[in-house]
This record gives sequence, C-alpha cells and structure tokens, in this order.
Amino acid sequence: MLYLRSAIFNLFFSAVSIGYSIAIVLASPIVSECALGHLGNAWSRTSLVLLRVICGLDIKVSGREHLPDHAVVILSKHSSAWETVALRPLFPCRQAWVLKRELLSIPFFGWALGRFHPIAIDRNSPRQALKQVLTQGEISLKANRWVVLFPEGTRVAPGERGRYNISGAKLAERTGTDVLPIAHNSGVFWGRRAFTKRPGCIHLVVGAPISSQNRSAAEINRLAEDWIETTVASLPDLQTRN
Repeated sequence: MLYLRSAIFNLFFSAVSIGYSIAIVLASPIVSECALGHLGNAWSRTSLVLLRVICGLDIKVSGREHLPDHAVVILSKHSSAWETVALRPLFPCRQAWVLKRELLSIPFFGWALGRFHPIAIDRNSPRQALKQVLTQGEISLKANRWVVLFPEGTRVAPGERGRYNISGAKLAERTGTDVLPIAHNSGVFWGRRAFTKRPGCIHLVVGAPISSQNRSAAEINRLAEDWIETTVASLPDLQTRN
C-alpha cells in the first residue's frame, strides 16, 4: 500500500507540476514578479495537499514568529526533495534560490524555475559559484528577494551531517543581512532519493534570525550549523515519528 500510494502521488505530482510550469512560463511575460511568485506558491500548496491526502504525510511548522518583515538569507537543512516543495509558501513571493544549474534544463519544471530569478551555479566550479552567490545574491537582496540556500549542497540522510558551505554566510556578512536558519526532519518520511513517502507529520522549525553584525562569515556559519543540527536532532526520528 505504501508503494502504491507513493506511485499515485508521483503521478499526480508530475501532472500538477507540468500544469503549473506551463502556466508560469506563459504568465511570466505579462504578470508581476510577485504575481508569478504567488503562482509558484500555489503549486507548492497544491503539492502539499496531494501529499497529505494521498500519502498521509502532513506538515507542522513552528517558529513562524521568527519570520522577519524584510529580506534575509535562508539557510536550510537539506534531506529530501520535500523541502524544495514545502519551503516556498513560508516566505514572501519574491525569492531567489541557489541551485545547481542543471535543474534549469529539466523540461517544464526547469523552464518555470528559470522565471524565478534563481542563482544557478556550477557545483564543479566552487570559486565561480561563490562569486555568483555573492554578486547575484546581493542584487537579489537589494531587490527585496529572500535568498534561499541549502548549505550542505546535497541531500543528507537522517542522522548525518554534510559540510556546511560558507557562501550563504559570506553573503550575509557582505550585505549585513540576517540569516534565518531552518530545521526539519523530512528525510525520516521522504528519504533521500527514495520513491516511497511514509505517512506521518514532518516537523519544520524556523529559528530566530542570526545577526551578521560584527560577526565573521565563519562565525555566522557555525552558529547556523549548530542551531540547525541541534534542532534536527531533537525532532522525531524513525522510532518516535508518531
């Protein structure tokens, strides 16, 4: 039954993603950036409803009171594809995500993704990638776009920790912008590269903003990593997820 529900979800999710992608591509020349962002948020919310109805997988968000009223640098734990769907509606409509440039080549989804001012980096060229994050990230923050990064770079299985890339912290240091840390346990239910989605409730926690004032990028990065990893360790795991 778990496999069947996951297969049905994947079928509907693909159809919904293609439909919204076409709508986003067609609408992009004629609507505002914020209107386009709302369309992207609608895709996210629709996908989360499908996940809850078909797979029995819900979401609980804590710490919404920490969301500021200005653009920040978001550093999030990366455990599965779930957070690439679920994070979007948490933040205002103007967002710039740091992502690998190969994603823009995916038919429909990648074409739509390119309409949202992504910072598309080549992970095989770390120096050039850092330069992109700093220059394009600064432009995005000045345009009041929230810059979203997964500092571990790739999805990490529950209980594991990847090396936290310092580019997001450097961007915060350079621009004097706060860092907003995000922790969750999505990998417990929707595993890294896993087909099946387990029923339950994913806990997502928004941390208090970390000020970049009078702090080095290394200190900002360490504070964000410590909070994220400590919080993730406190969330339900495979044994206590219910």
